[in-house]
Amino acid sequence: MAPLSPYTYIQCPCSDSASLGRPSDATSPTSADGDEEDNAFDPRAPRANFSLYPLEYLLYCEDCHQIRCPRCITEEIATYFCPSCLFEVPSSNLKSEGNRCTRSCFQCPICIGPVSVTSIEAPPSDPSLLAPDRAGTPHTTYSLICSYCSWSSTEIGIQFDKPNSIHAQLAKIRNGGASRLTAKERKDRRKELSHRGGEAALAASSEAAAAQDMDLETQFANLKLFYNSQLADPNAGDNGFSSLGDLGFSSPSSLSRIMNLYTGGKLHDPRAKSKLGAMREAITADEGLLETDLDESSLITQLHQSDFLDTASSTQICSQPPNLGETHLYGAARFNSSLRPVPYLLRTKRSKRCPVCRHIISKPEAKVQTTRFRIRLVAGSYIPSITIRRLNLPGPNGPAAPAILGDLLEPLKPVHFVLTFKNPIFESLKVTLGAPAKTPGRFPSKVTVLCPQFDIDANTDVWDEALKENGRESSGRSRRRAGTESQFQVEVGKIWERGRNWVSIIVEVVPASLKLESGRDVLKQDEDVLEIPMFVRIEWEAEGGGDDAASGTGRDKDQKEKKELAYWCVLGLGRIKQG
Repeated sequence: MAPLSPYTYIQCPCSDSASLGRPSDATSPTSADGDEEDNAFDPRAPRANFSLYPLEYLLYCEDCHQIRCPRCITEEIATYFCPSCLFEVPSSNLKSEGNRCTRSCFQCPICIGPVSVTSIEAPPSDPSLLAPDRAGTPHTTYSLICSYCSWSSTEIGIQFDKPNSIHAQLAKIRNGGASRLTAKERKDRRKELSHRGGEAALAASSEAAAAQDMDLETQFANLKLFYNSQLADPNAGDNGFSSLGDLGFSSPSSLSRIMNLYTGGKLHDPRAKSKLGAMREAITADEGLLETDLDESSLITQLHQSDFLDTASSTQICSQPPNLGETHLYGAARFNSSLRPVPYLLRTKRSKRCPVCRHIISKPEAKVQTTRFRIRLVAGSYIPSITIRRLNLPGPNGPAAPAILGDLLEPLKPVHFVLTFKNPIFESLKVTLGAPAKTPGRFPSKVTVLCPQFDIDANTDVWDEALKENGRESSGRSRRRAGTESQFQVEVGKIWERGRNWVSIIVEVVPASLKLESGRDVLKQDEDVLEIPMFVRIEWEAEGGGDDAASGTGRDKDQKEKKELAYWCVLGLGRIKQG
């Protein structure tokens, strides 16, 4: 059984209170002693896993005075950037270039490691070949090589003429080294042919496109151009719905036609009703028609001659960009020899807002190279942190042995834990704790908070505490200097230790017995973990922010405003010993 370190989770108030078994009024969890157990937060509820977070994961809204978790905040994208070259990408380029880096940043298709550009043909070692009277120096080509798995783009027949603009060069090369046209080049060539020879030139280009292999990008560009021309045609019909086709409600451009009916005043004009022609489909390769090739005998033969490790996994296939330049199975690669380098996915920097008041609670710096934040309202700077440690008191037979982290808790044997609350703000806090007498679940353990109410001093400067009078030194600190914990007894209603901005209290727990009634009952996962739901209520006084204080009249300058915050937390103390 793996040891368990003590932990503290905090519940965000955005979760559904009714389904979690606690009252809607969270400010009074222990209003009635009889309903205390029913009102307690159940950390073992199925929905509790989606509402409990460590303190480091939470944010805080200063206007609403509430805790905010990653599930309830509203995110806004501030910057797009490449994680490899750290180049900022404008949001206007995402629609045209996609959500990937268009520079020379690629990942290995086998191990997703970064690939580097390396020259294939090195310069000759004989310096005489570089003399001015010698000609025919070798042409240097480049390839992408992975330094981790030694994959190279030459394995799929792709080489580059220049070491830069790899993305643009890769878009013009098929697997095997054959060239292909980009979308812009296809558009320019079609426009040039239409100006030269009209319909005859377009028919010839259609036959040429049908003769060559058509990839996904070429087919999509042709289909998009064809259907855009169909939508722009005012005679596009209704595909056979004659009852509605007279008014054009089922036409591809029905939205604009309906708007014209109401704005043009021709709703009841019989002259506006005319039979519309039917919209046709693509019939040539130039319009985007691609005949399906069901002959996969070559792929089956290659599969018989290959090893299992030579086939591409589902993760590798999904990570491939859509324009592979392949023709089988609509561009899906079957083997590792067909995988192409994968451009890096862009990352984002996001600002976070409160879902209620819409104020910004987290905003990163716009510069990509920095990891700092302009605004960062973390919850650890506003609510006290809770640390847990086990307390060893002397027994009747002598001093207790020191506790080891991860020790199992003995059933039905009282155990004491020290909870230390640390105040992060510059105001004094009044803390009120509430915990059920028995923990929820099949194996209830008894819980007793010996000091449920206490005050924590403000988080002042360390030197301010040193300059105070010696008589005001806290008893907890003098107790720590005098001796060990085993020399003191636990007292009800008193704190255990006190410091500059922290207070420690004692919680007594009697772990339950994990004996099962019948032999067929089994212990569920983490059911032996002792978790205590605890309600924390914080009260403090801050400077008032009323209209008089904002106007600068000074009438309410010294007046303070009382504020409070209440939330549930879960304390994980350890595992209970079985048997």
